[in-house]
Amino acid sequence: MSEMKPIIQVKNLCVNIKMDEGLLTPVRGVDFEIYPGETLGLVGESGCGKSLTSKAILAINDKKCQSTGEILFRDENDEIVDIIALEKASKRREFLGFRKAKPGEADKKTAIRRLRTIRGKQISMIFQEPMVAFSPMYTIGNQINEATLLHITKDPVASKQITLDMMKMVGIANAEKRYDQYPHEFSGGMLQRALISMALVCKPRLLIADEPTTALDVTIQAQILELMQELQKELGMAILFITHDLGTVAKMCDRVAVMYLGKIVETGTAKEIYKNPQHPYTKGLMGSVHKIGTLKQDKLFSIDGTVPLALNLQPGCGFYERCTERIEGVCDKIDPENVCLGGSHCVACHRCKKEAE
Repeated sequence: MSEMKPIIQVKNLCVNIKMDEGLLTPVRGVDFEIYPGETLGLVGESGCGKSLTSKAILAINDKKCQSTGEILFRDENDEIVDIIALEKASKRREFLGFRKAKPGEADKKTAIRRLRTIRGKQISMIFQEPMVAFSPMYTIGNQINEATLLHITKDPVASKQITLDMMKMVGIANAEKRYDQYPHEFSGGMLQRALISMALVCKPRLLIADEPTTALDVTIQAQILELMQELQKELGMAILFITHDLGTVAKMCDRVAVMYLGKIVETGTAKEIYKNPQHPYTKGLMGSVHKIGTLKQDKLFSIDGTVPLALNLQPGCGFYERCTERIEGVCDKIDPENVCLGGSHCVACHRCKKEAE
């Protein structure tokens, strides 16, 4: 991977939300990169900041969310684009549209156009909950075809054919008939396939899959995952796979980033993470997975407590209150530094750093 250039680099990404009660920081200093043809799994409980991180990459978070840091995307022309800088320029207020950009500052209209050439075409996303992802007012074909018309061709005949080809590619039978049907006429599995076809119709360089198999039965889940792997090989795209299902991560991902309370606490290859988890949170997640050979009466391990609200956070490890290996006077006072354990395996934990020394 080191010889290849990453498609995307996320550097010190923070998402802040100002509230009456104080500052909410659901994403705090996230760093990762993804290479061509690679799948990075972003793992953690609900409320850890995974979806906000993914939406920041597409610059589609709510206007109350203020993103800082850098999201460096290598576009189809091999140029590096800072998505956060473009997002700020596109949202800049201009009095009657007459304000000119300052030296080194992107023009607002240029920034908006540039974002639109990236969002949906070069970076696309499979959203959660396929049952509510489509508008009930338009046909499935119409909604998929919208991206084709916007990014590929203005010819309605050619555009429809591209859409039909992608619908067939993701396994939607009788695509010509399905094209003119509405979302309520599709099953959950078919809606998921339609959602994938909408995300892939422009053949993106990076696909963000946010819980793509949520609420689907096991058989359909397996089909969807196999489909994504086949399309990844065919299109050569990178995938950011967001989930809390560790079994799915083992099947899909090359590398894994474990996220807790807005921070990446452990990263490594899937083999490193599964064979030798080091952070207490990662150990807890691994211990909660049912293993072959476990007796029926044996209880699965569970992590006490829940993910706290990221409001007015003080220095210290975010996992301190729930950790069974915490060091009093250290973990509750000082933010843990990232420690490299060899290869690509890194962990942010005071105890791991102490043992490494």
